[in-house]
Amino acid sequence: MTAEDLLARARARLLRVDPQQAAALQSDGALLIDLRPHANRAAEGEIPGALIVERIVLEWRLDPSGDHRLPGLAPDTPVVLICNEGYASSLAAADAQHLGLTHVTDVIGGFRAWRAEGLPVVPGGSPAIP
Repeated sequence: MTAEDLLARARARLLRVDPQQAAALQSDGALLIDLRPHANRAAEGEIPGALIVERIVLEWRLDPSGDHRLPGLAPDTPVVLICNEGYASSLAAADAQHLGLTHVTDVIGGFRAWRAEGLPVVPGGSPAIP
């Protein structure tokens, strides 16, 4: 199995959204989670209202039954993950489904597609949720 195979399997299970749909979901109360590294956020900006959870701790923050989950996270909480271009977020969303999140997806094209669509971006560099 290759990395491309893993990605294809992950995406086959997701109802991925485009940046406009992600913005609408965020407006409706979905958690928009930016999992990009600090260097990318500092250089390219951040999405207003997005939670910043770096990939290294994401599963612990997205485990709805875990002690280290995000406050208020439940199995049916709508969650939209975003990375640079939509690759790492697809793999992470599939992992989150295995943890029991039933409404998790990711953004097609990632942050760079979000920005290209002209959606809101603010200066970056905020600290991630520990």
